[in-house]
Amino acid sequence: MSDGKNKKAAAAAEDKKTIGLTVKKSEDFSEWYTQVIAKAELADYTKVSGCLVLRPYAYAIWEKIVKEVDARLKKMRVQNCYFPLLIPESLLKKEEQHIQGFAPEVAWVTHASDTKLDERLAVRPTSETIMYDSVSKWVRSWRDLPLKLNQWNNVVRWEFKHPTPFIRTREFLWNEGHTAFATKEEAEAEIGEILSLWKDITENFLAVAGITGQKSQSEKFAGAVASYSIEFFLPNGRAAQGPDAHFDGQNFAKAFDITFLNEKGEKDYVWQNTWAITTRMIGILAMVHGDDKGLVIPPNIAPVQIVIVPILFEDSKKEVLAAANKIRKELEKESIAAEVDGRETYTAGWKFNEWELKGVPVRIEIGPRDMQQKQAIIVRRDTSAKETVKLEAVAAAARKTLAEIQESLYQKSKQQLENSIVAAKNIGEIATAVKSKKLAKADFCGSAKCEAEVKEKADGATSRCMTLLEPKSTEADWAQSSQRLGKGSIQKREQMGKCVVCGKEGVASWFGKAY
Repeated sequence: MSDGKNKKAAAAAEDKKTIGLTVKKSEDFSEWYTQVIAKAELADYTKVSGCLVLRPYAYAIWEKIVKEVDARLKKMRVQNCYFPLLIPESLLKKEEQHIQGFAPEVAWVTHASDTKLDERLAVRPTSETIMYDSVSKWVRSWRDLPLKLNQWNNVVRWEFKHPTPFIRTREFLWNEGHTAFATKEEAEAEIGEILSLWKDITENFLAVAGITGQKSQSEKFAGAVASYSIEFFLPNGRAAQGPDAHFDGQNFAKAFDITFLNEKGEKDYVWQNTWAITTRMIGILAMVHGDDKGLVIPPNIAPVQIVIVPILFEDSKKEVLAAANKIRKELEKESIAAEVDGRETYTAGWKFNEWELKGVPVRIEIGPRDMQQKQAIIVRRDTSAKETVKLEAVAAAARKTLAEIQESLYQKSKQQLENSIVAAKNIGEIATAVKSKKLAKADFCGSAKCEAEVKEKADGATSRCMTLLEPKSTEADWAQSSQRLGKGSIQKREQMGKCVVCGKEGVASWFGKAY
């Protein structure tokens, strides 16, 4: 009997080596991330470079993001739709800045079987051009506005050399919000709504702290008047752009002749926005929260919030499994996503390691001794802290623990972000900060010329985002902007500094090396 137990323990130890991570996050971040993605079963590689398989576990996280975002969009009266994957070249060329911005990234379909097509078809890099060809037919009067459309789809962008799972891939999943309004003010107000939505999702569900701001001229979306985003700083010293929103003004409306008769009976062009969140957030989540054991998934976005691991022995197996399932049912009554891992072919220790690797927020252990004492053990994934709880109080204790983990992960992320920001008064200090894997904060005018100089002299650093400006016009505009975006996101003009490159008027901006 003891020999059998030894063999089982040896097998479990070997399995642990196989499924566990072999590098530390702090020592080899790239290899750590590669192992996490594969061993936690988030994704798999394919024979097409830069194109990933999203395994069920990753897709379940994406489904939760989609669910939460979609529910909020519907409250904003946004309607879902779907447009074709293939876009005629003639449509893609209609907005000059747009096609120039995307030209290097477009994958083209040129043949159907052996027959050459009369016109090349772009594999969707983004859908403005094909959507607006239709929108121009649908909008005739101010009564047709606002028009708020969204589609959940995939896009292909081919131009990059070093793919990183989830963070930078040639094909990825996202949403495309495309809206049209009768007035500039309505369009600008929606930008604030969308940024608030993104802030809600990233902070309250993904538990990652970011910087909300405006993109520079070099970094804005091709064809937009102004772009806004939430930027994240990662533990390896690189930055990643998160969800964004673009005020397109009337650029696309003029290119596609999207006109309407306003309430005065006058012909006018619509004002448009676009906005998106992508599967990149799964990679950001993994990088920010993960540790040397694997993923750490915030409870509000976790596909499995609690795993119950019964400690099984032959003489008490039936009773312990029944107790574990009873706990699961109690948790499900509280709308907590729970699973019982009753597999008998693996040891409890092996299961602990596997679920830790997958980042499940809470583990509940129950064995024959616990049953005798009418208790269970609750284990936090983020801190490994253990708590013994009476069975009748397990559901309440679990809910409290999940809430604590959610808040703790966000606060930890916020602290890491704040600790990573270094003030810089010139390009040299930006370069020093970037080489130290920090995010440099410096005053910047936002011009393409100044940004190019920073990039050249500061090890490839670019402006990740700029502080939003207080409007120059009226107090009413200022009050509205403050309400939409939060006063902490807006810089008063009397507090503006001088650009560290040219000395002209500038705002606080963040510089770093980006994926």
